Amino acid sequence: MAAAEADDRKILVAVDEGEESMHALTWCLKNVVSEGSGKDNLILLYVRPPRVVYGAYDGTGYLFSSDIVATMEKYSIDVAGAVIEKAKRACKDLKNVKVDTRIEYGDPREMICNVVEKLGVDILVMGSRGYGLLKRTFLGSVSNHCAQNVKCPVLIVKKPKY
Repeated sequence: MAAAEADDRKILVAVDEGEESMHALTWCLKNVVSEGSGKDNLILLYVRPPRVVYGAYDGTGYLFSSDIVATMEKYSIDVAGAVIEKAKRACKDLKNVKVDTRIEYGDPREMICNVVEKLGVDILVMGSRGYGLLKRTFLGSVSNHCAQNVKCPVLIVKKPKY
């Protein structure tokens, strides 16, 4: 790694379909990204979650034709592309900041942690859905999981309730 690259800062922002992640991205652009330095690399990450769809009878009673499975897969890919495009539009006015995008497939909690480690990210920025204790217990919290499992600082941005 060249000396100039050693000082570069990698900021990963996890984005999804929710307003919370776009709020976190906007907040990050205003408060974390430093346009003047030319040393910030912004990485926009969308993780396509696995769908619980069965292409063959598996004893649960669900049976979907390959056409339906293919349509659902195409929809998932289209959603991922739309989310990334919306995030890129939010970054369009950045100067001296390299913006990269990534789309991964898998459990968002694990994939975000894996990408952070693989890329050597310096800071992870995520939105928070604001789940209470009960919902977090049953549904799990992606941001909480990542905060406990990555080795870099994690900034969780909660969207204010107006």
